Amino acid sequence: MSVGAQSRTKKLLESNTMELKIYKDKNKVAEQFSTYFANKVEEASTFHVALSGGSTPKVVFDVLSENFSDKINWSKVHFYWGDERCVLPTDEQSNYKMTVDHLFSKIAVPRFNIHRILGESDPIPEAMRYANLLEINLDRVEGIPQFDLVILGMGDDGHTASIFPHEIGLWDAEDHCVVATHPESGQKRVSINGKVINTAKEVTFLVTGAGKAEKVKAIVEKTEGFEAYPASLVNPDSGNLVWFMDKDAASQLSPNPA
Repeated sequence: MSVGAQSRTKKLLESNTMELKIYKDKNKVAEQFSTYFANKVEEASTFHVALSGGSTPKVVFDVLSENFSDKINWSKVHFYWGDERCVLPTDEQSNYKMTVDHLFSKIAVPRFNIHRILGESDPIPEAMRYANLLEINLDRVEGIPQFDLVILGMGDDGHTASIFPHEIGLWDAEDHCVVATHPESGQKRVSINGKVINTAKEVTFLVTGAGKAEKVKAIVEKTEGFEAYPASLVNPDSGNLVWFMDKDAASQLSPNPA
């Protein structure tokens, strides 16, 4: 294990600040998270949020558009992405397109409040451009851009954003945004790094489905080998980390795990 990995593991073993919110199903998770999100926006004068792709955020966006379209002052919210696939913005795999289809097309959000990763561009210069955008738009803590909220998902392999286990070293990359490679498809993705995630004022996981249960248990309970999963490295300096899960994703947790 490298010195950096040893340091990360020590910090993770010492931390225990996560809050677990467990609901009966994906729809209830979406409803509760949407209320949480609306309250956070209401408390702020301007709110900068990094969005996630995936099936659970899709349901969240549906709930927000249906139940909160006229209850949230969308002009206060600036939208970014934690990661994006290197595809056209019209591609079905695009996180941006999914958000347009399920949220932006149904709410009154100013166009200039949407700051997308240009998945159609060459990923290396695009990662540099997006990192620069974050530096310009966000307040910085010790040089690192600070989001008000970073929304994360987690893959069945324990990846989060687009930091995969085979490239876990990208977590501590010097650049705020990195170019990642999907381990199976080889698809390139642009992702924020771990320093940006852990500098956020609030970080939330949206995790649903039985396929995530094994990794949830390993990460939450810090079982042997847990540090190999990038999602285990989410440990915001603020101490504000909340997991929104359904019963299936939490099904392997021991009683009172955290």
